[in-house]
Amino acid sequence: MATMEIPSAMRSWQYTSTKGGLENNLTLNEVPMPQPKADQHLVRIIAAAVNPLDYRLAEFQFLHRAAFPKPASPGDDFAGYIVKPAPGSALKPGQLVFGAAGTNFMCGGAMSEYGIANTKSIALIPAGLSTTDASSITVAGLTAYQSILPHSEPGSHVFLNGGSGGVGTFGIQIAKATGRSVTVTCSTANVELCKSLGADEVIDYKTQNVLQALKASPHKYDLVVDLVGNGQNLFWNAHEYTNPGAKFVTVSVSHNFSFVWFVAKAQLFPRFLSGAKRQHLTVFGSAKAQDLKQIADWMAAGKIKSVIDSKFKFEDLRQAYQRLKTGRARGKIIIDVAPEEERTP
Repeated sequence: MATMEIPSAMRSWQYTSTKGGLENNLTLNEVPMPQPKADQHLVRIIAAAVNPLDYRLAEFQFLHRAAFPKPASPGDDFAGYIVKPAPGSALKPGQLVFGAAGTNFMCGGAMSEYGIANTKSIALIPAGLSTTDASSITVAGLTAYQSILPHSEPGSHVFLNGGSGGVGTFGIQIAKATGRSVTVTCSTANVELCKSLGADEVIDYKTQNVLQALKASPHKYDLVVDLVGNGQNLFWNAHEYTNPGAKFVTVSVSHNFSFVWFVAKAQLFPRFLSGAKRQHLTVFGSAKAQDLKQIADWMAAGKIKSVIDSKFKFEDLRQAYQRLKTGRARGKIIIDVAPEEERTP
């Protein structure tokens, strides 16, 4: 398939303000087709996934006014097919790919019928992996992968604060697939889900004191990853349940002053000033093609599976963000961008 017909316009969800919530400011507009640069592919988006990142930074009013385009289009995670490959690329029109859309991680434009994708930010979808499953990977899968594997070794004990969300469900499985022991927290309703994904120990924060449960564990932890953003107490007391060389990684993003101040003290202040007894790191998932390929290959081989909370039609994106904001999603929320008849080139 040498060339594909490219329409002159497409539909894209956009916003110019986030006052009152991102979901209440989204409009579905007809806009000109994006024009890829030399290192970018033009892709038809089949499925996309929503992430807390989509609204947390956008709803920070100062940042939105200063750094967001007007209008902006949300979303990073996508799966789709190549319409026009970048010059010199080995990829061909019609090949199925997934990864990060756009060039701005705060508003990549994945909630659109077509998008651009950097050549280094996508990977081929392996045989046997659906576009729905592939669309769930990028932000959550990479965040889990990059917060766990570089900071621990096979055989180490990893604690994930928050096991049932998008990052947590990937994190449990990635940790187990690479030979680590993993303990997680979750609510009572999600204990069995976390166990089914391979968690060795599950702390029910509804019925247990998390810090006391960690201190009572028969082993010390080598890595702590806070996926929720409420682990400040866990960090300041980490020396009571971790090994001396353990790292504490925070991956949740928040513009709240208390969170920013915590990260500043934990990571930037000298330890004799902050009182920190363990190294603190912040990790933001970075779209690396090799990491994307590894996760997708694990999924195609059956070592990891996507956990899908719910699926929404493209036209129902506002409701998808409402669901995301409840904080009760088990796994990923997927948007069916392309109708069934347009899901293959």
